[in-house]
Amino acid sequence: MSEDWSYQVRVNLADEAAKLARKDPENPGLQPLKDILSRHNAKLRNQLDAFSDYVASAEREGQHDFPLYKWTKAVIEDPAKIEKHSKAFSIHVGGEEVYDKKVADALEAEIQPLVGGPLVTRLTKHDSNPAHNPQAPAQYR
Repeated sequence: MSEDWSYQVRVNLADEAAKLARKDPENPGLQPLKDILSRHNAKLRNQLDAFSDYVASAEREGQHDFPLYKWTKAVIEDPAKIEKHSKAFSIHVGGEEVYDKKVADALEAEIQPLVGGPLVTRLTKHDSNPAHNPQAPAQYR
């Protein structure tokens, strides 16, 4: 059944690379990663920025349509989680947050050699199977 799931590749970037990716994504210091992303029609999306956008949308449009609002708001107000998520990036391919396993596998294979270098500190691949994804803690449901 795994072929029915969608996938997403995520990277954690080194401190300086994360700052560049958020503030100056065209910076030449990011070139090795930018080259790979370009070949896959992909872009980085910072997790902290995505969480902040989600909270802003919920506050603007009404929290009832945003089931993860309370949990996400708690994350963006926690200094330790701000630090963690400011270095975490999801990779969107062709404007999509999730994509086919073959696409994810190819992207993962190309990025893998960068892990441990000056740009990428961690590389993970996630699927959309709810059993493999965290659920909101009881206090945020």
